[in-house]
Amino acid sequence: MHASAESSAEERLRRIELVTDTALAHLDVRDLLREVLARVSDVLDVDVATALLLDADGDELIATAAVGIEDDVKQGVRMPVGHGFAGTVLAGREACVFDRVVDEMLVSRALRDKGISSLVGAPMVVDGETLGVLCVGAFNERGFTDEDARLVQAAADRIASVSKVGASRAERIAATVLQHSLLPERLPTIPGASMDGRYVGGADNGVGGDWYDVFRLPSGRIGMVVGDVVGHGLSAAVVMGRLRSALRAYALDDEDPARVLHKLDRKVTHFEPDAMATVCYALYDPAEARLELSLAGHLPPVLALPGDCGDLVKAPVDPPVGVEVSKRRRRSTEIRVPPESAVCFYTDGLIERRQQPIDIGLEALCAAVVSAPADEVCASVMNQLMSVTSSGDDVTLLVLSR
Repeated sequence: MHASAESSAEERLRRIELVTDTALAHLDVRDLLREVLARVSDVLDVDVATALLLDADGDELIATAAVGIEDDVKQGVRMPVGHGFAGTVLAGREACVFDRVVDEMLVSRALRDKGISSLVGAPMVVDGETLGVLCVGAFNERGFTDEDARLVQAAADRIASVSKVGASRAERIAATVLQHSLLPERLPTIPGASMDGRYVGGADNGVGGDWYDVFRLPSGRIGMVVGDVVGHGLSAAVVMGRLRSALRAYALDDEDPARVLHKLDRKVTHFEPDAMATVCYALYDPAEARLELSLAGHLPPVLALPGDCGDLVKAPVDPPVGVEVSKRRRRSTEIRVPPESAVCFYTDGLIERRQQPIDIGLEALCAAVVSAPADEVCASVMNQLMSVTSSGDDVTLLVLSR
């Protein structure tokens, strides 16, 4: 390669390495990808550029952003993995030059109609994870070189990093919005009782699948739920939303907490085979001050009687939902809630600490729960248990005081 050619290649590579900057940080994933593709297209002097991202199952490539063939994105063009030029790129896990393009290689009608003559495709990989394929092409009889392929691969690496960061940011935002949208706006007014609840997202892993819910049933009884979906991020928050809706539906048909959790277990096992969650579902009868609850792999609530600190409610713990539909019937436990007492429901993020037995956290929680109005109990528990040594997991707290 001549010195001038080497200089030109190095300059193009430097420009590709600079296609992302802090000025793009405010854009959402699609707009960010479109801007980066426009810059890449300009540097490489090509007619079209498109980012094909793998779907969640890894079965299809989806045209997510494009320059020169924007209709592909508008029409949601999908390409089955293993087919066409993109299949060759993914299979080889390296940039490929296609100097002779036939229709069988193309899923995009726009590319066929415009008469694309040559393509270069490169896998978009970051941290060992394949996100998709970057494709650039020309309509004229341009012959792409190995140097062009190297530059396209460099661009694909940059776009992969941008996509990963942008997707992670978008997922965190979406998960946070979803999580908070599913928390009760206001808790029902209960004669002779008060309620309060708290949710704090995990500091280490971001928003997860913790939730609490309170609703009034036609009978006048109050349904109370505290649950924890295994996992973090948007996927856990989405599963949480589905479980919350399903449990509410089952609660309208059956007022036995054990049977409601059995139905929820069947639903999760069948429709969410990779999901698992611990759930405490309780029904409070204001007229009789009676609480009936069932535990699906969840820690038992804490009951504080007048003049005393709290103690764990003695209730059997059945398997979490989603493990398998147990042949053994789930069990319910009934307790009385005397005047001037408080019941505290929670998730394990409140009491678990690194390198510390869970019993220590449970003892601290029991000591913090006292007979007082619900908002005072919540404040006391959060002040005493939330500290710099917290687990970093989601924390959910729900208190009923009589």
